[in-house]
Amino acid sequence: MTVSYPQTRLRRTRSTAWSRALHRETVIGPADLIWPLFVTEGTGIEEPIASLPGVSRWSTDLVARRARDAAQLGIPCVALFPNTQPDRRSTEGKEALNPDNLMCRAIRAIRDAVGGDIGILTDVALDPYTSHGQDGLIDDAGYVVNDETVKVLVGQALNQAAAGADIIAPSDMMDGRIAAIRAALEQAGHDRMQVMSYSAKYASAFYGPFREAVGSRGLLQGDKKTYQMDPANAEEALREVELDIAEGADSVIVKPGMPYLDIVRRVKERFDVPVFAYQVSGEYAMIEAAVAAGAAERDALVLETLTAFKRAGCSGVLTYHAALAARLLGA
Repeated sequence: MTVSYPQTRLRRTRSTAWSRALHRETVIGPADLIWPLFVTEGTGIEEPIASLPGVSRWSTDLVARRARDAAQLGIPCVALFPNTQPDRRSTEGKEALNPDNLMCRAIRAIRDAVGGDIGILTDVALDPYTSHGQDGLIDDAGYVVNDETVKVLVGQALNQAAAGADIIAPSDMMDGRIAAIRAALEQAGHDRMQVMSYSAKYASAFYGPFREAVGSRGLLQGDKKTYQMDPANAEEALREVELDIAEGADSVIVKPGMPYLDIVRRVKERFDVPVFAYQVSGEYAMIEAAVAAGAAERDALVLETLTAFKRAGCSGVLTYHAALAARLLGA
C-alpha cells in the first residue's frame, strides 16, 4: 500500500480526546492487574519498607483489608509473599510445609474477609523460609539441588492449596517442578487449581527491595545464577516456557518486566498462552525515585509503563502500583 501526504494525515485521528480514545489500540483496566502484598506477623501491624516507598508489610488482618480494597477497586487477584521470622527459618525451609504458617494464615484471613470475590496467588519457592536465602535446598558445597528441592516445593504447593489458594505460582526455577506440582494437585483433588509459572525468571539486579521486604536480603549466601536465567538469553526463555506449558502450566510469567518486554512479545507470539509480567521491586523503586527527584510525574509514568506491558502482549501485570493504577483507570 502506498500512502502520501496530504491525502493521509495521521494527526487527524489524534486531534481530539474522543478520537484518540476511539482509535486506541491497547486498553488497560483494573482487571489487568495483580497486586503483590507482603505479610508479616502480628495484629494491626503495618511495617513500611524503606527501599519501597509507599509499600508496607501487613499483618494478616490488615492484608485481608487490602484484599477487600482490591476487590472494591476491580483488581481481580492479589499475590502474597511472607516475611518469615528468623526463628522459623531453617536450612531445609521446613516452615513452608507448616499448615499454620504465615502464608496459610493470610490465605485464610483473606478468604474469610472477601470470600470468593478475589483470587489469591501464592508464591512457591523456599527463599522466604530458608536461613541461607536460596530458593531451594543446598548441598555441602552450597549448590542448590534440583530434585530434592522439587519434592519440598510439591509439599509447599499442596499446603497452600489446602489453605485456599486459587493460583499456585512457582517462582523457584527448578527443572521439572511444574509437572511434579501439577500431578500432585490432580492426585489431591485440586483439579481446578491454576498454575501460573515463573517460566522466564532472570537472575536480575532489580530484586533488591523485594529481598528486603521478605527478609532474605541479608541472609542470601552467594547468588542465584545456577537456576535463574542469564539476562543475555532469549532463546532459552522460549525453551523454559515450552517445557512449563507441556508440564501443565495454565499461564506463564516473565520477570522482571520492562527490561524484558522483548521476551514477553516473543513468548506471546510463539505460544499464544496467557503471559504475565512482574513489574518488580527495582522497577517500582526507580519510578518512585524519579518522582521524588522531580524528574517525572507518578501517575503518567505508572499508566505508560503498564500500557507498555499490555502492548507487548501481557494478559496482566503484577505491580506494586496496582491500587493507584486501578484508581486512575477506574476514574
